[in-house]
Amino acid sequence: MIARNHIRSWYADTANPHPEHPVLEGTLDCDACVVGGGYTGLMAALDLAERGWSVVLLEAERVGWGASGRNGGQVITGYNKSMGEIAALVGPDDARRLWDLVEDSKALLRDRVERHGIRCGLTWGHVLAALKDRHLAELAEAEAELRDGYGYPGLERLDRTALADYVRSPGYVGGMLDRGSGHLHPLNYALGLADACAAAGVRIFEGSRVLSLDTGDRPEAATAQGRVRARVLVLAGNAYLGGLAPALADKIMPVATYILATEPLGAERARALLPRDVAVCDMNFVMNYFRRTPDHRLLFGGGVSYSGRDLPGVELGMRRKMLRVFPDLAGVKTSHVWGGRVAITINRLPHLGRLSPTTYFAHGYSGHGVALAGIAGRVIAEAAAGTAERFDVFARIPHRSFPGGPGLRTPALVLAMLWFRLRDLL
Repeated sequence: MIARNHIRSWYADTANPHPEHPVLEGTLDCDACVVGGGYTGLMAALDLAERGWSVVLLEAERVGWGASGRNGGQVITGYNKSMGEIAALVGPDDARRLWDLVEDSKALLRDRVERHGIRCGLTWGHVLAALKDRHLAELAEAEAELRDGYGYPGLERLDRTALADYVRSPGYVGGMLDRGSGHLHPLNYALGLADACAAAGVRIFEGSRVLSLDTGDRPEAATAQGRVRARVLVLAGNAYLGGLAPALADKIMPVATYILATEPLGAERARALLPRDVAVCDMNFVMNYFRRTPDHRLLFGGGVSYSGRDLPGVELGMRRKMLRVFPDLAGVKTSHVWGGRVAITINRLPHLGRLSPTTYFAHGYSGHGVALAGIAGRVIAEAAAGTAERFDVFARIPHRSFPGGPGLRTPALVLAMLWFRLRDLL
């Protein structure tokens, strides 16, 4: 099997030089076999290799081919649920531990970028933009909760005038600046982690799709042309895991998302939209998110297909959404449109656990994977090495299956999302 190139995107067209890794052929023995070459798998592999383990990483396509190389590039504080909702689900003590873990995830990302010299444009600063008064009330509540309950100092609420220093759009009535969140070039971050893995001795194989697993005492992963036998197996396929682990299939739902890149706008025009180099996300349930690039384009994300199928007329739909936010871009051409799949869970919290004493998994970051996937990989490495306390905090989060079984769960989710979309319009 020959690995496909990364799908065409602004990220792929501006990727740092990166090697091709060979296809697995024959049988290998190692301490740990990692399935999936995104952030989770790369971080787990790197941490285990730094502990002196022999590690093999198997990627079906190319390193960073899935969500890790196509996402919005936003490094976001917290989870896709408020800390209050999380505390109600897991209790105040584990909520505090989960908060500490998500803060550690950002520190880990910063450390890896700096230590390995990863050229991914990591920049701090993120704005949540409010479209209506109830959003402003929600921001006030969130700021108070994180400041008073968790000691988080990075938030500043913005009225309409102050928001204009960060984003200039007629639709927003205010917002909140988070100095502890930011953005980066997601594919270059993944490629940099892969380079660090290779330097640490990880054997990376691309174009090596895993076709079957043995999760027993001596786990194995088999591809079309080879087999890896290990002491520990790590499943890090996320939305692209497919049917490889049937016991996990009903806990996550692959959701298609889309991003548009404009042609270069020039520095002056780009800064007229976003005067400062921050990432922005609005507060609708079906959100828009955007930022500018070093070559003065606008990256705009917001299209979503909960059916798992690609939307018809993606570019036209994305342009309409973009023009509702920035009407002055009506005459600007589109240079790139791409999509991919992320995995969501019912409770929108990450799903970590063990399929067996030798097999770990992590997925379902629900839009917060740029930071969370890295800490998931680290705590898996810790658990495999014998220190499972932090892994077990994640593993204690209760997860339910999507209702309806394989045939009905997608229509049920689509109907539920329509309700939230209607709420966005009110």
